[in-house]
Amino acid sequence: MKEPRLGVFICHCGGNISDVVDVEKVRQAVEGAPGVKVAQTHMFTCSEAAQQEMIRLIREHDLNGLVIASCSPRLHQETFRQMARRAGLNPYRYVQVNIREQCSWAHPHHPGEATRKAVALVKGGIARALRARSLEPIVIKTRPEAMVIGAGIAGLEAALGLSRMGIKVHLVEKEDRPGGLLRDRGPIFPTDQKGRELVEHLWREIHRDANIRTYFRSHLCGKEGVVGDFRLKICRDGEEKEIRAGAIVVATGARPHTPQPGEWGYGSEGVCTLYEFLLHLAEHPEEKPLFYRGRRVRRLVYVYCVGSREPAGEKARTYCSRYCCTAALYTACLVHSRWPEVTQVHLYRDIRSYGKYEKYYRRALGYGSVFVRYSPQSPPEIHPGGRLRVRVRDLLTAKQEIELEADLVCLVTGLEPVHSPELLEHLKLPVGKEGFFQEVHPKLRPVETMADGVFICGCAQGPRTAEESAASGLAAAAKVGALLLAGEVKREPLVAEVIEERCDGCGECVAACPYGALELSGDRVRVRESLCKGEGACVPVCPQEALQVRGYEHETIKALIDSLAEGLADA
Repeated sequence: MKEPRLGVFICHCGGNISDVVDVEKVRQAVEGAPGVKVAQTHMFTCSEAAQQEMIRLIREHDLNGLVIASCSPRLHQETFRQMARRAGLNPYRYVQVNIREQCSWAHPHHPGEATRKAVALVKGGIARALRARSLEPIVIKTRPEAMVIGAGIAGLEAALGLSRMGIKVHLVEKEDRPGGLLRDRGPIFPTDQKGRELVEHLWREIHRDANIRTYFRSHLCGKEGVVGDFRLKICRDGEEKEIRAGAIVVATGARPHTPQPGEWGYGSEGVCTLYEFLLHLAEHPEEKPLFYRGRRVRRLVYVYCVGSREPAGEKARTYCSRYCCTAALYTACLVHSRWPEVTQVHLYRDIRSYGKYEKYYRRALGYGSVFVRYSPQSPPEIHPGGRLRVRVRDLLTAKQEIELEADLVCLVTGLEPVHSPELLEHLKLPVGKEGFFQEVHPKLRPVETMADGVFICGCAQGPRTAEESAASGLAAAAKVGALLLAGEVKREPLVAEVIEERCDGCGECVAACPYGALELSGDRVRVRESLCKGEGACVPVCPQEALQVRGYEHETIKALIDSLAEGLADA
């Protein structure tokens, strides 16, 4: 085995670390440690100048290991891996030690203790680096085909975007026609284009695209394989069909919340949801007076936040659906422009017509809409009957209770998640606290999921406008294209491995693995590396300690713990 030759580099982080941690003292404490040949500090180790200096020292001193003490590896792990590659060093022989979040930021009022903790952590990193192995990524060839589940606007845009990149698309829809919530809609904001016309336009493009194959009245009923080469089963009328695809886009949408009968007066004559009213307007002749189910509408009352922003509790929808305020305002503008004789009153908690959509609020005000703010502790009371009345306590007029007569009460409801248990079981997608599919990061990785090769878009991941859904569908297509058109997927080699001489084939680990990455082969366990996530659930259940994760081997972890324990004893 080659003699360990380590470089240790400690970052000031422009004062984020060095204002609390004595980085020079840390350097002095580790420069004479076994295997350490170079120990330096840098103002910013992530800067190009510092990286060039580290590359020079790696080459000059023939370093075969690297310890960088700076910020969280979530921020710059890939930065330093790339730097190691440029220097000719295997990137998995680099160890990151977090002394910003774990030392200076955690103990800003105790610099002495923070410095001693930093010394102990860096020494632990050195112990790990001394035992690091050179590893190579796991390479999987990709198939230039994708499955898109859901044919709403997000799914249609995703399918077209993928096809334009030369990727074959399998578009799966559980219903018998495309379009989702838009297919029967009239004008939608911000373009004023009719929803059904938009769907028809997208569908015509898909219908004449030979690269897209559609499957209606179908659903996903099986999934095997790995990112780059999934074997998927779809079911239709009791029959199964296998499809091979390199990636999956989930665009299953959401559904408008429907109140229970009697809740907010729903189910009574003259009370409807905003979605029902919009579907009605799409079919209503513009030249005739406004009617709703045979009832002439001269006074229209909107009640906002029905089924949204509810108090915490079991099955409570505590979230804001965001789009519904703007949808109600846009609807009011539509009604004002067609039937100016209709009086419209908006009972709201807060108006959230964000960004450029504020114009609809101002336009509705200009048309003569009246806005009355209510408290969630004292919501409007709807009294149906021959004479439909709404009582509300107006927060803007000394909290006076007022009574409004109405011909139609429109309940502005938000969107709620709709997930098939079968889809959740096969794809194992994470679900957020609001019940929608959850992305890795809303800003940095907004359409990626923790499931490799599975992407989400549209209202499947939360309430959105049509414009936002279309954009996220194209974003998902771009991510899939980047993944599949590269020809191969490189995955982290930090996966489970079997110590053959210890394994007795008991199978405890096979049962513990949530990803099906372990299987018994004779009297030994075999790791399917392409399925393994490296999260290590199998390691502690093995009675023979015959399983370990690469980069986190038993001996490495024990040496790390011993080093940290010694550091605490010295402190």
